[in-house]
Amino acid sequence: MSVTVTDRVVPPGEDDLLDSAWELKERIREREGLLKQRRGFFANAYRRSTVHCVLDGDDLVGFATARSDGYILFLAVEPDYRGQGYGERLVASVAEDAGKASCHARVSNENALEFYRHLGFGVEREIDNYYEDGGGAYYLRLGDRERIRDRISEILRGRR
Repeated sequence: MSVTVTDRVVPPGEDDLLDSAWELKERIREREGLLKQRRGFFANAYRRSTVHCVLDGDDLVGFATARSDGYILFLAVEPDYRGQGYGERLVASVAEDAGKASCHARVSNENALEFYRHLGFGVEREIDNYYEDGGGAYYLRLGDRERIRDRISEILRGRR
């Protein structure tokens, strides 16, 4: 883990790091076939949301775009930075800010589902044809408030 890695929060209404977030999302889309949203949709959601960021120096290496109710619209971590706890930090930051966290994940995205289960998310329901390409999704939610508080504390302790 680099000593230059820092966290930053971009409040709703600001474009700070929008282009960097779009570029990271597009690299992941090209490599993994995920995060297929169009630029206008992405930029609109980014501007309306709180964006929790992880930076290595000036480089954006991960972000979670979330609504005020803790719903995570986008979560992305640069592939070379995965497995180092940055995704956990981002989700913990969202949950700490909102007091809860939820999201959708593709039924076929085993890596995302494993990641969210590891954090304590549970599947609330399955939705057919959720994505524009016809793909199905699970709606996931982080467990009860007591477990959320404990899990956030565990994750945040690990980042010190």
